[in-house]
Amino acid sequence: MGIGELDREAHVPEVTSVGAAPRTLAEALRARGDEGLAALLRARPDLLNPVPNDLTQLATRAGTRGSVVRALDRLDRFALQTAEALAVAPDPAPYPVLLALLTGDEGDPAIEAALPGAVALLREQALVWGEDDRLRLVRTARELLAPSPQHPSPTGLGPTVAEATAGMSPGRVQEIIATAGLPATHDPVSAVAALTELFTDRARMGALLDEASPEALSVLDRLVWGPPYGEVTANPAPPVRWLRDRGLLLPVSARTMVLPREVALHLRGGRAHRAPEPVAPVVEAVRDYRPQVVDSAAAGQAYATLATVEELLKSWDQGGPQVLRAGGMSVRDLKRTAVALDVTEQVAAFWLELCFGAGLLASDGEADERYAPTPAYDDWLDLPPAERWARLVAPWLTATRTPGLVGGQDAKGRTLAVLGPDLDRAAAPEVRHRVLELLATLPPGAAADPGTVFARLRWERPPRGAAQPAPPRAPQATADTDGATGPEVHDDLRSRLARWTLAEAELLGITGRGALASPARALLNLPLAEAATPTDHGGRVELSVAAGRAATLLAPLLPEAVDHVLLQADLTAVAPGPLRRPLADALAVLADVESKGGATVYRFTPGSVRRALDSGRSASDLHDFLAAHSRTPVPQPLAYLIDDVARRHGHLRIGAASAYVRCDDDTVLGEILADRRSAALGLRRLAPTVLAAQTDPASLLDGLRSMGYAPAAESAEGDVLVTRADAYRTPARTAPVPVPDGPPVPDTTLLGAAVKAIRAGDRAATAVRKEPAAPVASAGGLPRTSAAETLATVQAAAMTGSAVWIGYVNAEGAASQRVIAPVRVEGGFVTGYDHTADEVRTYPLHRITGVAELADDQV
Repeated sequence: MGIGELDREAHVPEVTSVGAAPRTLAEALRARGDEGLAALLRARPDLLNPVPNDLTQLATRAGTRGSVVRALDRLDRFALQTAEALAVAPDPAPYPVLLALLTGDEGDPAIEAALPGAVALLREQALVWGEDDRLRLVRTARELLAPSPQHPSPTGLGPTVAEATAGMSPGRVQEIIATAGLPATHDPVSAVAALTELFTDRARMGALLDEASPEALSVLDRLVWGPPYGEVTANPAPPVRWLRDRGLLLPVSARTMVLPREVALHLRGGRAHRAPEPVAPVVEAVRDYRPQVVDSAAAGQAYATLATVEELLKSWDQGGPQVLRAGGMSVRDLKRTAVALDVTEQVAAFWLELCFGAGLLASDGEADERYAPTPAYDDWLDLPPAERWARLVAPWLTATRTPGLVGGQDAKGRTLAVLGPDLDRAAAPEVRHRVLELLATLPPGAAADPGTVFARLRWERPPRGAAQPAPPRAPQATADTDGATGPEVHDDLRSRLARWTLAEAELLGITGRGALASPARALLNLPLAEAATPTDHGGRVELSVAAGRAATLLAPLLPEAVDHVLLQADLTAVAPGPLRRPLADALAVLADVESKGGATVYRFTPGSVRRALDSGRSASDLHDFLAAHSRTPVPQPLAYLIDDVARRHGHLRIGAASAYVRCDDDTVLGEILADRRSAALGLRRLAPTVLAAQTDPASLLDGLRSMGYAPAAESAEGDVLVTRADAYRTPARTAPVPVPDGPPVPDTTLLGAAVKAIRAGDRAATAVRKEPAAPVASAGGLPRTSAAETLATVQAAAMTGSAVWIGYVNAEGAASQRVIAPVRVEGGFVTGYDHTADEVRTYPLHRITGVAELADDQV
């Protein structure tokens, strides 16, 4: 439907009878109260961009294809089935006809109880209008849901007899009704009507089918639930010919037959759907735990989350992997990260995307672009553990980036890379929230059955096309004929998002053993004492406040940080719990992490001790540090290791020439020159105590250290360079912004203002005007009068206090019509109360295209 085209749903007549049944969608909207209009705009926020000028424009916009498709995609399964039933019902359809299509001949109390709510929902969203005796599906929705050869109906029904015989010759129609035992008629229209009446008469139709052979009934059984089309040979089998001759199968083409809708409904017992679903599936529990057990398990996983993120980003302190030209990390780097974290590649992708989404990780923007932690990571490390956890899970809830897609392919067949483009899925935040809300419907400590969660999500938002029947198959009377298959179960995006949400929530500690933990309930603003699903999303607190509440609940559950270690004789140190930040940072320089778990084991090596000496510590500093933070005496092997490395540390000095080595002991330099492993360094003696190298100082340091020496770097002045444990950071970066899933839901203030503006514009558009004395030319529907007539009319209205209808063109050239009550006319301007805007405004007279008086009953 074009922008300028108004169909019967949007057309507004000159006068609407008060209390009469609505004849158009615009009239139906006009009969609503302000709350009803606000509910429509809240359910379909795309109608607000921009705010419609009046109700006619709102009705037209509500019937556009894009808006209707979006509204249909957001219906639950039963509401969608109700709309599908209306699409195959007569237009308009009385409520009893709609009920019969959903319940069938036998009736269904559950459907009878749920149908009023479904019809009310469709009315609220302006997909259905009219009273119960004349329910109408908006034209675009009918076109989308009605059966056609190109787009089979989700009901599996085919065209009506009238539609299927539209191109059939009158003689052929007469042959069909004669074979069916009906008297001949004088025209095809009455013949089709007689055949339709036969197929909708249960008794006569039953008698006709009693004459059919079992093979013919078998053919009908294969087509009855769809698809209704099937191919036939040039010489069909006798059962197919019998059905064709009586109109029970009608030809669509030379090789294709279709089962008429009326016949299918009779065979189905009047039911449009094979399995109506009026009631949402219930989320069931598979196991119950004590809430304290769930919270403890979740807290343990939350602590593991913090440790994993810290380990990952600390390993990239000097710069991480390179950024691919197309964006993201390479598969090789992802595998290395997975090996380093001892997780699968998919889990490693999740941790990387979590850090990226929280703003802790980004690319540095250099020419040789690499990934590295951001300055926000250092601020994050200074926070208490519970607050660090909240800083991770809050962005996860709202993120549209979907790490589960990593390794798949985009529309062009390219592999999706972690941290790369094309990972945003707008539906991800809504699915995450809904999955957690469904978990919260269970009592605290109850772990949900994932299958029931997925079934509930698929009911609330049926996948597009999932309910459509399988492709057409040829009806045959032989035993090898394949029947129509049932609805195909698709692994749609929302189902995959739900699976990933459950797995990610367990990794983050939002759930413990499959049950929602107490901190997560606070994060979602849910009651803690008993489960409840919030319905008023507008009443939620800000996510940052909810995250703070969750952190408060989590803090007592996390292990308390300790300030000591246990030194052992095998050159290891055991941390009996999480270490406090200064101790953890210092020990990370002095020792290497050997294993993690309930307690972390650090190992002292010559390389780790040298690393501490390079950072500016002396041997005595290291002895004092270990003695101060160890609950056990410093073992003698560890003390010997520190002293031995310190004695050799700095004996060799390396500076920049390109690079040189100097040492007071020329025999050491002789040993280096004689060692074949030094050939790659390009060394040659310049003086008894100095060697020159053909490599840079950093490479020379690493080369000599690999040969077992302990050189130290020095400055141009000959001072030892201290290498601090400072980490490489990217410039300040903002976290990725989630991609919105359509326009945001408007708040109450915006809804009130929009409804007010639409009402005012509609009053101006539908106000009854007095007939002018002379013909008034119309320019785009605006009144057209001369400047003198305009001035005289507004002056008269100002003196009498009456309202007038004006056409106005603003400075941008946008034309509009308004109803104003002038109070002052002077200096080329008219000031008055604008009923359209509901405020006093001033308009230049030269921008008013014309003016007309309102009818007496409109004043």
